[in-house]
Amino acid sequence: MRKIAVLTSGGDAPGMNAAIRAAVRTALYNGLEVVGVRRGFAGLIEGDFFLMETGSVSDIMQKGGTFLLSARCDEFLEPEGRKKAAEQLRKHSIEGLIVIGGDGSLRGAESLYREQGIPYISVPGTIDNDLPGTDYTIGFDTAMNTILEAINKIRDTATSHERTFIIETMGRSSGFLTVMAGLASGADAVLIPEKKAEIEDVCQTLMERQKQGRLHNIILVAEGYEGNFRTNRDLNESNAFAIGKEIASRTGQDTRVIILGHLQRGGSPTAMDRILASKLGARAVELLMEGKTSRMVGLKGNAIQDSSVEDILKKKKEIDLDIYKLNKILSI
Repeated sequence: MRKIAVLTSGGDAPGMNAAIRAAVRTALYNGLEVVGVRRGFAGLIEGDFFLMETGSVSDIMQKGGTFLLSARCDEFLEPEGRKKAAEQLRKHSIEGLIVIGGDGSLRGAESLYREQGIPYISVPGTIDNDLPGTDYTIGFDTAMNTILEAINKIRDTATSHERTFIIETMGRSSGFLTVMAGLASGADAVLIPEKKAEIEDVCQTLMERQKQGRLHNIILVAEGYEGNFRTNRDLNESNAFAIGKEIASRTGQDTRVIILGHLQRGGSPTAMDRILASKLGARAVELLMEGKTSRMVGLKGNAIQDSSVEDILKKKKEIDLDIYKLNKILSI
């Protein structure tokens, strides 16, 4: 293999730039040419490529987001779009891809490989930490620390005004961010998609705390959590606001709702994310040089390993419910 390309796709995650840097410099160290692809799969179709040198990735690892940019690309969802992408790669003599992103990025790269034979290695970059094959994904640690910082500030106001705050975190189908941040922050309740806790149970806990003289609460809600609500709710309304109304109605407590939203995606990556990204980015290049394809690099225990993307896409990453249980015990 003489020439490879690197792209980032899907939602940005802190640490992506560190992974790009590691992939580019590892490739150059081994005598490969490296091409950067702007705007993910859209850039593949358009041929938005540029040759990268070691200086191209100087002073980027401390920055959040992705300097290669990311964008949605409906055209790539169709076989004809993937054919155009493959034609661009062949036109520029690119023999392999490093794809940094989440579940959707894996699916896109796997389809390109199955239909067009383009070799690739995937690097897991998503704050949701919802991919099997790795203990942690790039961006998860930074996002969790961003949530913690927000909770610490919100708790000051919750204490001063004796309020209950419902804080919605990202995670459409995964509660990893919520449950881990809940444990680290000492949240009073955690609501995640994987554990259908009932609102009435949460309200009962809050009322018991109130009797004990504890008049402020922090409740974390994953955006994918769905509960049964007694009150009428707007179908377009966030679950967090519906939960806030329900808690206020049942307990009479002064309740506020905060949606952290895209705040969780940004910021300078933590040391842990920079180190993880550097290891995974470098190993991805080595796997391509070894002739491997359709693999995702990941961290298992203390070792960097690689797994079949086909197998990963068939599974759902199971959350450690012991952490959920521990959070509940410690919030008493």
